[in-house]
Order: sequence, then structure tokens, then C-alpha cells
Amino acid sequence: MKKFKSLLILFLVCLGVSLFLYFKFLSNKCETKTKIVTKVIDGDTIIVEGSKKIRLLGIDADEKGYPCYYSAKEALEEKILNKRVRLECDLKDKDIYGRYLRYVFVDNENINVWMVRNGFAIARTEDAKKYEKEIIEAEKYAKENNIGCKWK
Repeated sequence: MKKFKSLLILFLVCLGVSLFLYFKFLSNKCETKTKIVTKVIDGDTIIVEGSKKIRLLGIDADEKGYPCYYSAKEALEEKILNKRVRLECDLKDKDIYGRYLRYVFVDNENINVWMVRNGFAIARTEDAKKYEKEIIEAEKYAKENNIGCKWK
């Protein structure tokens, strides 16, 4: 009976540790949500209702003072400002600046891919694996066809 209790305790401890590790490291805490875009900061950063800053995953657009800043910002505003968007996460929930890392969709169109395909941003897929292939293909297409301010 003593041996059974010891095995039961060991089993419960192992189960507890396993569940802890799963929820701490393996489960994806973020959910797909829909929100309205209230502001576009630049070609890869937006604010959605609730004042949450979102960084578009897998892309890099020019910051203020660089050649494509205004083109990228204006293109993104036209596509998503004041619209309801679907936000999808990937490997990481937030970046080092506290911005949520998301793919942004309008009517099932991946805006992150659209920004790259239209030459307003370049591919940066270190933390973006879910749509990595599409983003890289979009950059290749934009380069080969001299599209947008990044490749003209």
C-alpha cells in the first residue's frame, strides 16, 4: 500500500509539472480577435480599439525620415483605417516594446502580405512562421516587377 501511495504521488507531481510546462511554454495564449483600426502609426504599426498597439508580423516598413515612410503609411491607412480587421498571432505575443505581434486581415486578405507584394515593406520573418512562405514570395514578386517605393 505504501508503494502504491508513493507511485501515485510521483505520478501526480509529474502530471502537475507537465501541465505547468505546457501552459507556460507550449500553449499559445493569444486568440484570433476582430477589432477596429483607430490609427495607423506607420507602414507596420497600428492602433486598434482599446488603444492596443499592433506590430504587423513578418514585415518591415520605413520609419519616419526614410524614403517609403509616407507611401507605406498612406497605403496602410487606405486599406485598414476605421475598418474591422481580424488579428492572428504566431510564435510570440508581444515584441520588446510591448506591441502585440499580429497578422492583420480584412475580408480574408492578409494585409501583411499585401504590404510586401505592393512594395511598401520588406520581408522580416524571424518571428513570423505561419505565413512566412507567402511573405517571402510577395517580396520576390515585388522585387522582380519593380513594384512600390521599395523596389522602383
